[in-house]
Amino acid sequence: MLSIALSELVQIFRNRLILVTSLIVPVAVSALFIRQHEAFAALGSLGYIAAVVMFTVGAFGLYTTVVTTLASRRQNLFLKRLRSTAASDTDIICGLLLPITVISLVQVTMIMTVLAAVAGGPDNLPLLAAAVISMVIMMLGLGLATAGVTNSPEHAQVTTLPVSLATIAVASWVGITGTEELTLLKRLLPGGSATELVLNAWNGGAPLSDSLLLLAPTLSWVVVAVALASRIFRWEPRR
Repeated sequence: MLSIALSELVQIFRNRLILVTSLIVPVAVSALFIRQHEAFAALGSLGYIAAVVMFTVGAFGLYTTVVTTLASRRQNLFLKRLRSTAASDTDIICGLLLPITVISLVQVTMIMTVLAAVAGGPDNLPLLAAAVISMVIMMLGLGLATAGVTNSPEHAQVTTLPVSLATIAVASWVGITGTEELTLLKRLLPGGSATELVLNAWNGGAPLSDSLLLLAPTLSWVVVAVALASRIFRWEPRR
C-alpha cells in the first residue's frame, strides 16, 4: 500500500490539473475568507467561515481529486494492472487515496490555524477535529461512488460539480441561517450536520452530547456512498 501511495504522491505533483484543483484553488478561496473574516463573520460567525473553508478543501481538494485520480487510473489501465499484483483491492484503493487525504487534512489544519490566529480560536478543539474527520470520510465515500459513473478525468469535471457545489451551498446555508428552522432537513443534507458540528465546536454554547449526535447523519452518508460504490465502481474502462 505504501509503495502505491508514494507513487501516487509523485503523480499528484506532476499533474497540473490535480495540483491546481487540490492545492491552489482551496487555499486561494480560504485565503479570501480569512482576509475578509470580519465581513463574512457578520453574515454568520467565525464557525461559518471555518465550515465553508473546511468544505472548500473537502469538495475541491479532496473529493474532486479522488474522482479524477480513480477515473484516470482506470482509463490508463493502471487499476487493472494493480489487481494482477499481490495487493488487495482495499490496499489499492487506500494506497491511491492516502496521499490526497493526508494533503487535505494538512491543508484544513493549516488554514484553520491561520483563521484561529487571525480571528480567534475554536471553543472545543476535539469537537472540531471530529467534524473535520467526519467530513473527510464522507467526501472519500462520495468520491468512490462518483468515480463509478465517471469515465475519464475530463468527465470528472462534470460529474463532480453537483456534489461539490451542493456541499458548499449547504455549508453556507446552515452556517448563515443556523438550524433553528428546517432542522431535520438541514441535518440530513450532505454537509449539513458536519457544518452544525463546526459551528458548535467554534462558537460554543451547545451541549457536547447533542453535538456528538450530529456525527450520525454524516456517517450515514458514508454508508450510502460506500454501498453505491460497491455496486457501480468499475476497475476497467467500459467497452
